[in-house]
Amino acid sequence: MDFSFSAFLEGVSSSPILCITVLFTLGVIFVNGWTDAPNAIATCITTRCMRVRSAILMSAVFNFLGVLIMTQINSSVASTISNMVDFGGDTHSALVALCAALLSIVVYSVGASRLGIPTSESHSLIAGLTGAALAIQNGTDGINMDEWSKVLYGLVLSLVLGFAIGWIMCKLVTLICSSKDRRTTNRFFGAAQIFGAAAMSFMHGAQDGQKFIGVLFLGIAFSNGQSSVTGMTIPVWLMLLCSIIMALGTSVGGEKIIKSVGMDMVKLEKYQGFSADLAAAFCLLLSSLFGIPVSTTHTKTSAIMGVGAVKRLSAINLGVVKDMVLTWIFTFPGCGLISFVVAKIFIDVF
Repeated sequence: MDFSFSAFLEGVSSSPILCITVLFTLGVIFVNGWTDAPNAIATCITTRCMRVRSAILMSAVFNFLGVLIMTQINSSVASTISNMVDFGGDTHSALVALCAALLSIVVYSVGASRLGIPTSESHSLIAGLTGAALAIQNGTDGINMDEWSKVLYGLVLSLVLGFAIGWIMCKLVTLICSSKDRRTTNRFFGAAQIFGAAAMSFMHGAQDGQKFIGVLFLGIAFSNGQSSVTGMTIPVWLMLLCSIIMALGTSVGGEKIIKSVGMDMVKLEKYQGFSADLAAAFCLLLSSLFGIPVSTTHTKTSAIMGVGAVKRLSAINLGVVKDMVLTWIFTFPGCGLISFVVAKIFIDVF
């Protein structure tokens, strides 16, 4: 099958359904860069290590590099997303259902982000694909549980490991620097936190970029009459396209979300911000290498909570945490239901 860029452009121009799928996918990637990527730099900004615009531009660059470089090194996260559901042998209906899934993600994500609460596009994507697969297969035959189980592993991993490594990292930094001059350590961690934010942005691109590359790759395969992408190689131009769109989304900003994550949940000092960034980036790296799709929002916020818990549990604003958890809990049934209903309508109409 021809996966060249010229063949892609020809397919988009000749197939309205593929064109809509591509637009929706790129729209979701843009929204992800806009709403999710600011989590990567929230701590760096709220500890005043960088100005908002400079941090956003830096994050855009490293998101781009994360998508491009990590996908070429290890694309197992993209493969997990592509193989998680089975839309059946009718590739036209499969492409229509995929459109419905992507539309539900956009609707759900934009609605939640307007409330200033960080959304998990990862979970929205998984819920959307699952709802559409259930609709087109009229049952659970559309769910590949071997791959879907990795989502559950990722949920536990992002929460438990993020919190634990955040706590350990911050505790080590506290012990090592306990006898150091405060002004000296502040200068050091001011610079170190910029590195941490860059690493977090890189890994955000590596994780979330791969997820949406997998979806777009699946849509292109459907349009070419292929019901599966197993064993196929992701083309470099597709990595470039997705990384550019995510970088553009990141450059738009997301200052409201930055305030919600970096300031309202827990007040951080520079060494704490560095600890949270490094812990979250490490967790995302482990997940990416093992092909486990995790929520970057989950990972970063749990790392921040772990860092805050080093001082005292009361340092965490539990009200903000509660709002986030409720949003995450409702993502699977909410986005999944929207996707299921829209997929049924789209299949009947198209």
